[in-house]
Amino acid sequence: MDIQLLLALVLGIAAIIVLVLRTRLDAFIALLIAGLVTGIVAGQPLIDIVGSITDGFGSTLGSIGIVIGLGVAIGKLLEVSGAADALARAFLRGFGKGREEWAMGTVGSLVSIPVFCDSGYVIMNPLARSIARVKRGGYVALALALGCGMTLTHHLVPPTPGPLAATGILGADLGMVIVAGLVFTVILLPVVVIYARWVGPLLEDRVIPEVREAVYGHAATTGTGSTATLTRESDERDTATGRGDDIADVQTYDPAAYLGEPPAGQKHRPVSALLGSLPLLVPLLLIVGNTVTAAIDRNQQGVLSGEYEPSGWTTPFAFLGNPVVALVIGAVLAVYVLLPRWTPRSKVQGWFADAAASAGLILLITGAGGAFGQVLRDSGVGDALAEAIAATALPAFLVPFVIASVVRVAQGSGTVAMITAASVTAPLVSSLGIDPVVAVLACTSGSMVFSYFNDSYFWVVTRFTGLEGTAALKGWSGITTAVWAGSLPLLFILDLVMG
Repeated sequence: MDIQLLLALVLGIAAIIVLVLRTRLDAFIALLIAGLVTGIVAGQPLIDIVGSITDGFGSTLGSIGIVIGLGVAIGKLLEVSGAADALARAFLRGFGKGREEWAMGTVGSLVSIPVFCDSGYVIMNPLARSIARVKRGGYVALALALGCGMTLTHHLVPPTPGPLAATGILGADLGMVIVAGLVFTVILLPVVVIYARWVGPLLEDRVIPEVREAVYGHAATTGTGSTATLTRESDERDTATGRGDDIADVQTYDPAAYLGEPPAGQKHRPVSALLGSLPLLVPLLLIVGNTVTAAIDRNQQGVLSGEYEPSGWTTPFAFLGNPVVALVIGAVLAVYVLLPRWTPRSKVQGWFADAAASAGLILLITGAGGAFGQVLRDSGVGDALAEAIAATALPAFLVPFVIASVVRVAQGSGTVAMITAASVTAPLVSSLGIDPVVAVLACTSGSMVFSYFNDSYFWVVTRFTGLEGTAALKGWSGITTAVWAGSLPLLFILDLVMG
């Protein structure tokens, strides 16, 4: 590889890491500066660099920006309506006693598809605490299973913004990415549960006193969390609050805090799990349905790769399964199925505004990632890197995995890591013969590694769990690294299947 182009790539990625870690600039500006640095060092004409940045930004957001905005809006409505809480408790009932870690991991995986990890964990953590109170122990295992279950789908399954952005940048089929991400999640969930059950009892005594008291009661702060120590205080609270051993019926969602008091003569009716799943399930089924019908049509025509002319019968599926149309349907369902009729229009519009504010920075970072990738293409860095990789024995799909892992450890954000890896990888996909779906999963899997002090979600999970210092690293950093390692053999298999 030409030393000048190699230097351009290294300096570009280094600029992102240094600017995010050492300055007050955020990832959006850091990615734009990285594009400028890469283009200048690579010898691209200055005016052309600006053109590459604007073209890459616009084309990326044109394909994926609407989808990210709609996905975040649906997540907000699931949160405020109580649908997320209803789904969580339905899963708890379904799994039954003795399988609470499985239930919490599954709940986390489900809730984190439409809801950001940080807010989703805050919403669902009271369930973990309630289960631990009823069980008289085991809070750390439950909290870690919940948190890492959320990590899986947050990193692997659209319409979570990070995987959506990587899908758009790499030009992968969204339906296939959803299916592959869900398969990865199902296979990796046992890793989450096994690690949580192993490390949880080892760290239970390391929970800080304030959190132990909040979870188990005052008596727990004087002992080790044994059944004898916790039973009296817990039983007293159960008597006072009317809470028994039916964990799934513990109320953690307060509708008045979100929806306000209903008008006189009307009553708030809780959202059922079935209705709560519709705004999430219907768009996913439509998108996957489009992918399946297109695959059948390709097979019938004998066109297994490249461009093809869709048959007329696939048109309705292609229209309804377009991510924009599918998520518009999901948003409409969320408004008219989940929210009470008496909910004021101004309140609903306020929630949409909150969702737009949450999505704004993600959209800017996604567009900037596309801009950086366009500079890599136009400057020739991408082609040179592809040639260098082709001359080695390293499997091509490991390149985005390694890049995402390094960027994640360096600057903490999984979303930034996968977008950076996707941006660098985008120019290589066609020349190296990497399937775009494999490339996306490599980016997203690599970005799960070793969540620690520079990751905001690390602090959310460890503070709510009550772990500090080495206990926090052993618990949370360890479990995220376990699922990262577990994804490697899955990537090898996916590459064989899709190759």
